[in-house]
Amino acid sequence: MEKNKVILLTGAAGFIGSYLLGYLNKLGYKNVIIVDDFSEEDKWFNFDSKDFIAKVEREELFDWLKREEPEIDFVFHLGARTDTTEFDYTIHEKLNVEYSKNIWNYCTERNIPLVYASSAATYGGGELGYKDDHGLVEKLHPLNPYGVSKNEFDKWVLQQTEGHTASHPPFWAGLKFFNVYGPNEYHKGRMASVIFHSFNQIKSTGKVKLFRSHRPDFKDGQQLRDFIYVEDVAKVCYWLMEHTIISGLYNLGTGKARTFEDLVKATFAGIGKEPAIEYIDIPEDIRDKYQYFTEADMNKLRNAGYRDSFYTLEEGVGEYVKNFLLLRNYY
Repeated sequence: MEKNKVILLTGAAGFIGSYLLGYLNKLGYKNVIIVDDFSEEDKWFNFDSKDFIAKVEREELFDWLKREEPEIDFVFHLGARTDTTEFDYTIHEKLNVEYSKNIWNYCTERNIPLVYASSAATYGGGELGYKDDHGLVEKLHPLNPYGVSKNEFDKWVLQQTEGHTASHPPFWAGLKFFNVYGPNEYHKGRMASVIFHSFNQIKSTGKVKLFRSHRPDFKDGQQLRDFIYVEDVAKVCYWLMEHTIISGLYNLGTGKARTFEDLVKATFAGIGKEPAIEYIDIPEDIRDKYQYFTEADMNKLRNAGYRDSFYTLEEGVGEYVKNFLLLRNYY
């Protein structure tokens, strides 16, 4: 049976947003209003075969909402400037902070539940750990303007939810995405996942270049990240739409950090080749902003009731390589 809920989805032409659109479609949700900057032709394949009821340009959204006055049941705000190498903070502030405030206020005024994308980039170098504790948010020191913008919005959100002047949607969740990978990232260029770049390096040269460690406590290739398959991200987003849990910031990773070496070996395995890895220096412009370890503390989401297991690195990378990258498929 087709689900009648009307969903507003920003970032719908992007990697995670377009995957979530496809996931919702598969579950029978076709009444989706999609929002993005649709001028980039290389993103069109992410959404052109999917079901939606309206396509709205990002810059025109609030005028469109005022004019059309749609009855919206749920908002997923995944649209953002995600380039961690963009150091002009004003760009991140406009798209990741001010635009997000407008989304929040719209949902608050109309009593619409909201799930929005925060980021593990808010945790900076991990000096304070990776716990999605509201008390830590003011103390975090992100390493780049993107992370700063995401943390500034989280800080603003928490201010809206405290005291007698609290002003917020009936339910809200800010998801701190860790290292998400999977189909529909062909357009991302330098910002695509390490798996995507590894796959292309293997196909063109037969080997993969990984960053050398510039710290004595980490061997080359042993830098750790919490890699999460985009299918799991979509499942959690859907689960939050369907379950009333306590509003708040929630980590979204697997809870298990894995090395870049593991990741590359899984990519070689997906292609059916023996691993061949070469180590190169981390570029100077990002060296002091490079994270050597990230791992999501997933207790909060688990305690809220989310029970499904997450893809292991080998399962996720294997599915991504065999079913999508090798065939140049979209989800």
